[in-house]
Amino acid sequence: MTESKAVSDSGLTVSDLTQEVKDVELNSAGEIDSGSDSNKESQTAEKKKKKKKKKKSKKKSIAQTDPPTIPITKLYPDNNFPEGEIQEYGKDFTMKTIFNKEEIKRKEKNEDNFQALNDMRRAAEVHRQVRKVAREYIKPGRTMTSIAETIENTTRLLVEEKGFEAGIGFPTGLSINHVAAHYTPNAGDNLVLSEQDVLKVDFGVHVNGRIIDSAFTMTFDPKYDTLVKAVQDATNTGIKAAGIDVRLTDIGEQIEEVMESYEIELNGKTYPIKCVRNLCGHNIAPYVIHSGKSVPIIKNGDNTKMEENEVFAIETFGTTGRGHVIEEGVCSHYAKNADLTPQQIGRIPLRIPRAKTLLNSITKNFGTLPFCRRYLDRIGEDKYLLGLKNLVDSGVVQAYPPLVDIPGSYVAQFEHTIVLRPTCKEVISRGDDY
Repeated sequence: MTESKAVSDSGLTVSDLTQEVKDVELNSAGEIDSGSDSNKESQTAEKKKKKKKKKKSKKKSIAQTDPPTIPITKLYPDNNFPEGEIQEYGKDFTMKTIFNKEEIKRKEKNEDNFQALNDMRRAAEVHRQVRKVAREYIKPGRTMTSIAETIENTTRLLVEEKGFEAGIGFPTGLSINHVAAHYTPNAGDNLVLSEQDVLKVDFGVHVNGRIIDSAFTMTFDPKYDTLVKAVQDATNTGIKAAGIDVRLTDIGEQIEEVMESYEIELNGKTYPIKCVRNLCGHNIAPYVIHSGKSVPIIKNGDNTKMEENEVFAIETFGTTGRGHVIEEGVCSHYAKNADLTPQQIGRIPLRIPRAKTLLNSITKNFGTLPFCRRYLDRIGEDKYLLGLKNLVDSGVVQAYPPLVDIPGSYVAQFEHTIVLRPTCKEVISRGDDY
């Protein structure tokens, strides 16, 4: 991917903000060496001067601009990024840990674990600031393309996009109404947001492959408020239910119970709010957005357990429709198949020469991170559709078409990324907004 670095409008750097503090010589008693008695008065005056200098030597904190233009690392020069919301595990888990305190302390202090956590916290702070921009920018009359580009360009700026070290986690999802997921505009798409739309905003940020996946729903008519509330409530229920050794089906059961306790009246007709039964949350691995385990939003009998240090995207979808989605529409989302090794890919015959050059470009710029057609356009690829189709047909690249419920229905979504730390769960992407 083309490297796009941003410079702060203020021109400030960390070194500009660091001020020197003069050392004070101490004698063996730990006091300032005052010399002879005749010098005591002058030494006292000098002490006062030095105290005044120390007061002036406090580091200045940098405040984010509005709109934000300062990369997150400049706001936190010590590289300790804000902790997410901490939720305690249940009483049963707490009793288990009482006899293993030393082992838990060792795990919490593990340097690799902390670095991964800190990378996620940095990505999460970017996500919070970008979605604030998004909420202010998104309004009826905006095109989907302008919304997507605003979100993505702000992400690139604040995360200091740099290849596989930091950047966009996956294409910006801007699915409307009965489209539940996996829509982002392709080049030439002139779709415009309207006042009666229910818009799902789903975007990701990564630092060193640690992906923050978080989503929210925006509406412009209060008649949809109950739908939005139901889905947000269901997602928070799933987060609360999640934990080490918790069975996935038990989380789904609690989500389903909360979601389907709601109903909504639209245009004089009452609709039950249903879970979208074939959509679910998932765990996240480095550079892999969907990794192995799925977190259902209904009771499905999956007795697989969550495990310590796993990262999950807890997301729920509520709908006024049938509660089941199908693939339909023009595809925009793609990802290289993360289950295939380079050796396996090398043995797959590609009948179109353009597919081979395109695959090299995808590997170089995205690896296993999801991408969309606009991203291929951005890195200078053209005339790639036949080659892309060959890669999809061969299984080297996976296509993710839009997922839709019945026309005329409305789907809402909320999502957060959580980490199952040894002593607690951290809702990394939590913010004041949701």
